[in-house]
Amino acid sequence: MNVQRQGASIERTLTPTAKAMRRIVILGAGFGGLFAAKRLAGVAAQVTIVDRHNYHLFQPLLYQVATAGLAPSDIAWPIRSILRRQRNATVLLDEVLDVAVDRHEVILKRDSVPFDYLIVATGSTHSYFGHGDWATIAPGLKSVDDATHIRRRILTAFERAEMTDDDLVRQRLLRFVIVGGGATGVELAGTIAELAHYTLAADFRRIDPRSATITLVEAGPRLLPFLSAELSDYARRSLEKLGVEIRLGSPVTQCDDHGVTIGDEKIASATVIWAAGVVASPASKWLKEKADKSGRVIVKPDLSIERDPDIFVIGDAASVKIEDGTSVPGIAPAAKQQGRFVADIIANRIAGKPAARAFRYRHAGHLATIGRSSAVIEFPRYKMSGWLAWWIWGIAHIYFLVSVPSPLVVSIRWLWEYITYGRGARLITGAEQGD
Repeated sequence: MNVQRQGASIERTLTPTAKAMRRIVILGAGFGGLFAAKRLAGVAAQVTIVDRHNYHLFQPLLYQVATAGLAPSDIAWPIRSILRRQRNATVLLDEVLDVAVDRHEVILKRDSVPFDYLIVATGSTHSYFGHGDWATIAPGLKSVDDATHIRRRILTAFERAEMTDDDLVRQRLLRFVIVGGGATGVELAGTIAELAHYTLAADFRRIDPRSATITLVEAGPRLLPFLSAELSDYARRSLEKLGVEIRLGSPVTQCDDHGVTIGDEKIASATVIWAAGVVASPASKWLKEKADKSGRVIVKPDLSIERDPDIFVIGDAASVKIEDGTSVPGIAPAAKQQGRFVADIIANRIAGKPAARAFRYRHAGHLATIGRSSAVIEFPRYKMSGWLAWWIWGIAHIYFLVSVPSPLVVSIRWLWEYITYGRGARLITGAEQGD
C-alpha cells in the first residue's frame, strides 16, 4: 500500500535514539491538542502534531473577525511558531483520513504516521440537522475562512444596497438573519447591530445603514440556555435595546437564496448566518467507536477509548460525563483541562508511574458578550452582567484562555474601537460565487 510506504519514510529519517523513544501523535492543534502538546514538552518522547491548518485559532473571537472588528492575524498564530522551542515536537500540515487502530497508525492524505499513544482532538463542525444543502446559503462560524466569508457577505450587502433603486431588494440586502441563540449567535447579532448603527452610519450616501434589520432566530424558549433564566433575559433585553429582533420558539423550516422560513412565515434576507448547532469530527468513524447523537466519541473515565487504552479523545470530539450525569461542555477551558490530563497520563505511563484513572472537570463559568459594554458572566458562585462583566470578559479572553503573542496590541486595538466605534478590518476580499 502506497500510504504505508510513505509512512515508513518518517520512520527511516529518525536516529536510532529517536526510534527508541515513544511516539505520541496529536490530531488537531485546537485548545485541547495544543495544550496537550505543550504539557508533553519535558517528556522523553516524539510528539507529532497533525493539523490541516498551519495555525492555532482562538475560536472565541472568530465573531470579531466576521464583523470586521479584528483581523485574522489577531486571533490565529502559526503552530510551528508556538512550539518552536519545544525540541520534541514536530508539526505536520496534513488531513486525517482514517486511523488503523489495530496497527497503531494514522492514515493521512499525504502520508501515514505510526504511534504508541494517540490523542484525537479534532473538534467539531457545523450541524444543519439533516439539511446539509443549507451550508452554502447559511455559512457557519468555525474557521478563519468562515469568518472572512461572513465578513465579505455582510459588508457586500451594504455595498449592494447602496447601488440599488429597488426598495424591496434594498430591504432584503439590509436584513441579516442569525440562526441560533447560543453564545455565537448572540455575539454576532449584537456586533452586527453595532456595526450598522454606529460604525457604518456615516459611510454611505444613498442608504442609512441604521435602517438594517438584524433578526436572531432561536428554536428554544430562551437565549443562552446554558445560563440562568435571569441572565438569559438580560441578554434578550440588551439585544432588543440594540434594535435586534428576537424570535424565540421559532425553528427554521426552510433556508434558500431568498432567506429563511419560520413556520409559514418567509423572511427575505440576503445574509443568513448559521449558529444553531455543531457536530463532532468523524473521529468515531475513524476509531470505530460508539458516539452520542452529536457524533462525539463516548470515552472511558480516563478519556481513552474502549478498544485501546493508549488512544484518547478530548475536546469537542469526546462525550465525557461528569458527576451529575451531564456532559462536559464543548468550551475552551474544558478542552484545555482534558489536554493536560491526558498528557499527564501518557507522561506517567512512559515514566512508569501511576496514572490518574478518571478526568474531573473543573467548571470555571460561562461568559458571553452582547455588545459594546454589555456581557453576561455566570461563575459557580455568582453572576454578573453589564459594563463590568464586559471588561472581565475581555480580560479573560485576552490573557487567560490562550498565550496571546501580543496581548498589549490586541488590548489597545479593542480600547480604540471602544472609544471610537471604529472597526479597522472592514476589507472585502475574495469573491462570492457568481460575481
